[in-house]
Amino acid sequence: MTTESPQVASGVSQLFQLLRDGVPRTRAELAKSTGLARSTVAVRVDELMRMGLITPVADAVSTGGRPPSQFAINPAAKVVVAVDIGASHATVAIADLSGTILLEKSGALDIALGPEPVLSWVVDGAHELLAGAGRSPRDVAAMGIGVPGPVEHSTGLPVNPPIMPGWDRFDIPGWIAAHLPVPVLVDNDVNVMALGERSVAWPGVGHFLFVKVATGIGAGLIAGGQLQRGAQGTAGDIGHVQLARASTVACRCGNRGCLEALASGPAIARVLREEGIDAQSGDDVVDLVKRGNVDAIQAVRQAGRDIGDVLTTCVSFINPSVIAIGGSMARVGEHLIAGVREVVYTRSTPLATEHLSIVPSVAAEKAGVIGASMLAVEHVLSPESLTTGFLPA
Repeated sequence: MTTESPQVASGVSQLFQLLRDGVPRTRAELAKSTGLARSTVAVRVDELMRMGLITPVADAVSTGGRPPSQFAINPAAKVVVAVDIGASHATVAIADLSGTILLEKSGALDIALGPEPVLSWVVDGAHELLAGAGRSPRDVAAMGIGVPGPVEHSTGLPVNPPIMPGWDRFDIPGWIAAHLPVPVLVDNDVNVMALGERSVAWPGVGHFLFVKVATGIGAGLIAGGQLQRGAQGTAGDIGHVQLARASTVACRCGNRGCLEALASGPAIARVLREEGIDAQSGDDVVDLVKRGNVDAIQAVRQAGRDIGDVLTTCVSFINPSVIAIGGSMARVGEHLIAGVREVVYTRSTPLATEHLSIVPSVAAEKAGVIGASMLAVEHVLSPESLTTGFLPA
């Protein structure tokens, strides 16, 4: 942005926030919505056009004389890089300012390789996709990254991540910025998936819970329309809530009786092995269920009940309108969700469940990368970023 006064810059941001919904508006409509003089609106519209953030669109219907010009957000003004890093896979994508994925690349990638090999793959993939989209690194406004472990959101540093050896307190934003100089937003993968799922399927829902069931179990919480991370970024860590019936089962966190030790993909596979069924991983459990194995179906249903046991408390605490179940174990279909519903609808109060939907993820395996794009876009288009002149022409 130009060297304007803070008041002017703030006013430009205020006008832009109205146009972020993609609905075209005329200068007169903007003036009416903001209460500003038309001359002031005209100056701010010109500045947003100079920045490339808005663009003229088809003229409005005339009531006599020349049709008034309309303006709307220009999603192609910049791009963001979206990154979804899992325990054994990663996806990098390029998205526009509406969060629409333009190009993406996925591959097997072991998080245990450590930060530099994994992030090198990310940066190389980003450059490859930028070239494929005909964009340059200068077009990148920000990068959003989801990682499978606790993150101190204010710094972007992973903190004691149990399945990310070598990543504790590693400066992900600093390392990325040294190779691709853009703002980098890092968050726990389940928080990112919650953002992605809500943007795809539940944009109008203000109280929303996304539950990931995979190698681990976690939840992303949106309340009042805002992602809730908690004081230290660990809000939603339901995988390590203790269940009485699992008090003797060891968890990888060092405690016993955790939900994750009873209802995650590896935990269900362990239960089946104890019954003499060859299941080495969550993927094997999914295959068994899809082939109609009754023991696997029953084990998955019980895992759903155990998850529902914890979610019943969550429903009492936060009263969500929607609980979406995702992660790799959601591929077992309705069996897992049926177990969740059985317990939650039976044990929660009627008022809390009267309008509660417990549903499979719509975004599915795309939730993480879509959410990472939204994490970056929300930063780029925030009033703070625009007011400080983050997006030059």
